[in-house]
Amino acid sequence: MSDNTSGFIGGGNMARSMIGGLVNMGRAKNTIKVSEPDPHKREYFEQTLGIEAVAENHRLLPGCEILILAVKPQALKQALQPLQPLLLQHRPLLLSIAAGVRESDIDKWSGGGHAIVRAMPNTPALVGSGATGLYANPKVTAEQRDQAESLMRAVGVTVWLEQESLLDHVTALSGSGPAYFMLFMEALEQAGVEHGLDRDIAHLLVMETCLGAAKLAMESEEDLPELRRRVTSPGGTTEKALQVMENANIKRIINDAFKAAARRADELGRQFGENNLGENSSG
Repeated sequence: MSDNTSGFIGGGNMARSMIGGLVNMGRAKNTIKVSEPDPHKREYFEQTLGIEAVAENHRLLPGCEILILAVKPQALKQALQPLQPLLLQHRPLLLSIAAGVRESDIDKWSGGGHAIVRAMPNTPALVGSGATGLYANPKVTAEQRDQAESLMRAVGVTVWLEQESLLDHVTALSGSGPAYFMLFMEALEQAGVEHGLDRDIAHLLVMETCLGAAKLAMESEEDLPELRRRVTSPGGTTEKALQVMENANIKRIINDAFKAAARRADELGRQFGENNLGENSSG
């Protein structure tokens, strides 16, 4: 691969995490550029990471094989349209981490006929433990799929999806999922405090229990129902607690929450599109 092959439009948290992960993995610093209007952020990339940072998006295109679109969804159209002539000339792979914006709209704003990969990472990517769903349009080559996957693996695990619509379900599961676990952890910590535990102790126990459960599940060959059965002794404390949750139909609640998140992801994707961009939407 040639020098300066990856260009990031936008220097926010996710771009910083991806670039930091790439550098830690041994990626040559002179193969990465970032465009960012904030001079303080540019200084961070240049002084801390040793990455060339520019103020103008168009300066990324010459020699760029992969253009990572790391701006907010509502800013993507404005970022891409002025670049159309250069995008059509250089034809880099477009890797979008702008949540919700459809491949067809990205292609339209870029001038048409582009190889595009959409990525749906989640916030644990900020600490190198992300989970990212990827979708490639038909113009993406096998080599470009590998390039996109390598970039996203700098911040965690990746999975490929054959249908773009499934990214809405990834959003509902792993994209929004960290907040679900935070809510459960928050409630468990508060329960410990209300029943006499010091908050610092309750917090530590919750964090380590959550981490340990995930580690146990990842390293075990057993599925989740079997692992749950193994820690649930008949007539014991765990069984009593799980009975309360099952009586409250916790699985139905989670499924309803999943469906609500997926519907909202679809709605936002439509609103970000060409016909509805700028319309009011609820938060």
